[in-house]
Amino acid sequence: VQLQASGGGLVQAGGSLRLSCVFSGRTFNSYVMAWFRQAPGKEREFVLGISWNGRNYADSVTGRFTISRDNAKNTVYLQMNSVNPEDTAVYLCAAKDSPTGVVSTTRWWYQYWGQGTQVTVSS
Repeated sequence: VQLQASGGGLVQAGGSLRLSCVFSGRTFNSYVMAWFRQAPGKEREFVLGISWNGRNYADSVTGRFTISRDNAKNTVYLQMNSVNPEDTAVYLCAAKDSPTGVVSTTRWWYQYWGQGTQVTVSS
């Protein structure tokens, strides 16, 4: 499995950004896909995840960020709205083959990781 994330950049506080992660190498539909982020000096943290039967969100992004997937394009998206400087981080996509469709928030549960894309929010 390979994951290719893109879409990061510099955005002003209050603005929006959309990240994409293209999945290849296996059948996409059965994989749980998630976004994590890691700021300098901080632990990698779960942001959102999506499976074939549900979603999971971190409290810090509920109401501002959304996740979606296009199974025809093998792509998962992270729509970021109302961003603030605390959202500045490297955003990484992750994948796990999960027949149950449960979306874990634990980084160690995920099998595959993309290279990350930098998001910087200016105040």
